[in-house]
Amino acid sequence: MNTPWWERTDLRYRRGRLHLGTHDLANLARSAGTGTPVYAYHAPRIAANFRRLRRALAAAVRQSRVFYAMKSNRFVPLLGVLCGAGAGVDVCSPEELLLARQTGFREDQISFTGTSLSEDDARVLARHPGVILNCDSLASLRRIARLAPGRSVGLRINPGLGLGYRSNRLLRYAGGDVTKFGIYAEQFPVALALAREAGLRVNGLHFHTGCGFLTPQLPVLDRIFARVRDFIRQAPPLDYVNLGGGLGIPLTASDAPLDLARWSAVVRKHFGRDRFTVCVEPGDYLVKDSGVLLLEVNTVEEKAGTRFVGVNGGFNIHIEPAFYELPLEPVPVVAAAASAPTRRVTIAGNINEALDIWARNVRLPRLAEGDVLAFLNAGGYGAAMSSQHCLRGAFREYLLP
Repeated sequence: MNTPWWERTDLRYRRGRLHLGTHDLANLARSAGTGTPVYAYHAPRIAANFRRLRRALAAAVRQSRVFYAMKSNRFVPLLGVLCGAGAGVDVCSPEELLLARQTGFREDQISFTGTSLSEDDARVLARHPGVILNCDSLASLRRIARLAPGRSVGLRINPGLGLGYRSNRLLRYAGGDVTKFGIYAEQFPVALALAREAGLRVNGLHFHTGCGFLTPQLPVLDRIFARVRDFIRQAPPLDYVNLGGGLGIPLTASDAPLDLARWSAVVRKHFGRDRFTVCVEPGDYLVKDSGVLLLEVNTVEEKAGTRFVGVNGGFNIHIEPAFYELPLEPVPVVAAAASAPTRRVTIAGNINEALDIWARNVRLPRLAEGDVLAFLNAGGYGAAMSSQHCLRGAFREYLLP
């Protein structure tokens, strides 16, 4: 076979069988049990991604921290890899906070940034005074002031400009339509005054404007950072500014990896001289390309001129292709001969919904029932967002050393 574009990661064909690191994925699928979807994550890839990003950020600013966005993947063994590597963790709910503590993260290694904070949420936060807390609304500030008077808080801001993978509007947290996230510029003086009057110390700013950006989107990131400087100028002296996450990875052959040197240069341009700590909180960048989802072919059938390949998992175990229009490229775990013909197929899941399609019109070698496909870049926002829709939510997860 020709060398695939995704061999930039830890995936390789060896003797015609797909391996993740040193692990034969066909054997893993078989050992997990016929008919059971399988997630596999490569621990060395996760650690390498973390180290690479930490170096790039440290080269740009005086003080830095990397928090892992738990909502991307909360598999406990995976969390342990990142905790052991020295990462902090970004959480967005009380249950995520408690899981982080149970996994081994100290309070001061946890950053909490939620939205629509309830009274019960605020009570949990009040019991964890060492957690870094970012409030995204005036209502949240009032609740925290009442339940944790004198606490230090960060403000989640909305610079009114967003970005994401290519031009995908579904991945933008700011810009375009007004979103629920953060405090807008016109509210910012009100938020500062409210915090001051309530006895809260504002010691940080946080913003997250979109997901999956690559090198072509860096000029927009440059503009976002420039807008953030306007907020910083109005704020009291800060201990930290959290740039959010959103760093992307290649999802198709036409994508080039994010140029971390150029990203680092944009960060340095805007924050390189500041004395506060500059933080980032990526999810996908750390775990997405570490993982694959293994699904078994159970149906191969022609319908009205379209060849459908049915598999034993649907959008409820990985929603990104159906809901966010993000591709998970499928490849056979056992390679066909280089001379084998290919044909275009549509890969369908086993959920009784029209949008349960993994990929349309993709070219693959001949497939038969019982073959296994590996869906690439499945390490983030898959298992963590799964549901029991149609009571087909069963899968297994493996951390591979």
